[in-house]
Amino acid sequence: MMRRRRRRWGRWLLAAIVAGVLWLVAANIRWPDRGPVQTVSAAPEQLALGRYLVDAADCAACHTAPGGAPFAGGVALPTPFGTIHGTNITPDPDHGIGRYTADDFYRALTHGEARGGRQLYPAMPYPSYRRIARADADAIYAYLMTRPAAAVPNPRNDVGFPFNIRTLVNFWNFLYRDAEGAPASQGQSPAWQRGRYLVDTLGHCGDCHSPRGTLGQIEHARALTGNASLGRVAAPDITPAALAARGWDAHALDAYLAGGIAGPAAASGEMATVVALSTSRLSDDDRTAMITYLLGDSPAAAGPSAVAETDASLAPGRAHYLDLCAGCHGAEGRGVPHVAVALAGNSTLRDVNPHNLIIAILDGIPEHAYGDVERLQAMPGSARELADADVAALANWLRVRWGDQKPTVDAALVRVLRSPAAASH
Repeated sequence: MMRRRRRRWGRWLLAAIVAGVLWLVAANIRWPDRGPVQTVSAAPEQLALGRYLVDAADCAACHTAPGGAPFAGGVALPTPFGTIHGTNITPDPDHGIGRYTADDFYRALTHGEARGGRQLYPAMPYPSYRRIARADADAIYAYLMTRPAAAVPNPRNDVGFPFNIRTLVNFWNFLYRDAEGAPASQGQSPAWQRGRYLVDTLGHCGDCHSPRGTLGQIEHARALTGNASLGRVAAPDITPAALAARGWDAHALDAYLAGGIAGPAAASGEMATVVALSTSRLSDDDRTAMITYLLGDSPAAAGPSAVAETDASLAPGRAHYLDLCAGCHGAEGRGVPHVAVALAGNSTLRDVNPHNLIIAILDGIPEHAYGDVERLQAMPGSARELADADVAALANWLRVRWGDQKPTVDAALVRVLRSPAAASH
């Protein structure tokens, strides 16, 4: 009797496992979408709003590959779980969103669910977009659906098992999609409220500037406090206290978001793309609103710009600076317009986390153009010229001399960051 019961339970367990496997397989098959092709007509005012909101949401950064058709996808997005590609969001009916209705599009934005129910990976920032106003989503949809269709297939993602099982994203959504924390700053003014919408929802700044948990979820309790896990260059802490400590005030932030270069820093890498494709295209009022939210309704005063070098043990770092850096940045760190940024009061030197300073010394910084006239020359990396202890000495001297920081960088940290693989995890 007992054996028969065990056999019966064994059969039920086997049947359940087989059913679960078949369900996972069926849920992840890309069935052809045979829905009707959609056509959209919209008033000029809605299209203008849609174009503006597409810029505010920084859609082009993930959905327009370098040299590719606008919004045709193909941008590789490295994650700790593998490489995910930005998809085609042109009106192409086979590879893009040409069969999406406005309701389908809104659900994709706010729930991460493609037409037909296939789950999107949360590299698409739907946890941030879930608060988007329906009228704004409809304007974005109208604008995208009236762009030229591009018949560009979506590249296959390179995501390892088990994260390539799309159905499992439903469990991730259950745990994390609707999570929400307190705002990153204090305020109640209309500008602060608008800024929160632009920063936390449309601009989804927290997707890069907030720490991530083990399963890639945003840690809302530490929103905007920085993230070093998404790439070789860390997204810095942009909470009010951290911005003030690094010398940022409203005037400097406005110059930076509008043009990519300001007294404390110049935008590089992914942030240069954000400025070029998004924040530089915002209205003055919306940029002011973003700054109001980032600093709060009652912003703290910016910290001191520099301290003098007094420790004789820092002399080797100064020697490296004079040999390798002073030719462009100047002996007093004042920089040269159109050549090199000033180091006196530089935001990267004043960052408590020396990660980005070490990466800049090792890798260098490519040439950048800001608008029509402003540009900075490329800064060569010094990974071959300097040993780990030398890089640490140079970083410590820079941080003490112009960053108001303590000389806490050691050769072991440099050794870890010298490896691109180690620096991106």
